[in-house]
Amino acid sequence: QLVESGGGSVQAGGSLRLSCDADSGLDRRCLAWFRQAPGKEREGVATIVSDGTSRYDDSVTGRFTISKDDSKNTLYLQMNNLKPADTGMYYCAADWRGAYPFLASGYHSWGQGTQVTVS
Repeated sequence: QLVESGGGSVQAGGSLRLSCDADSGLDRRCLAWFRQAPGKEREGVATIVSDGTSRYDDSVTGRFTISKDDSKNTLYLQMNNLKPADTGMYYCAADWRGAYPFLASGYHSWGQGTQVTVS
């Protein structure tokens, strides 16, 4: 089970930090944050693997940072310099079995999402 928190409403240029608490039994070899805007497909934002290596979508590179605390089974997404285009529901994902970590179809465990609104 995955549970996200930390979403909210901010003005452009502001910051938010999302958290995702994960059950210890989940496969966490590759963890990810996705987002989905109304009427759009769910898109990958950032991924992190067991050794801490992270990757980002070009739209958030330099502004977002994904991290994890294995001792707490928690995944984070620090979002700085937020833009209206960042608005959407943000989901954390685990239990990856796909071929490309930025595709939602490769993940088999999802949280319920947390809303981020940037005005």
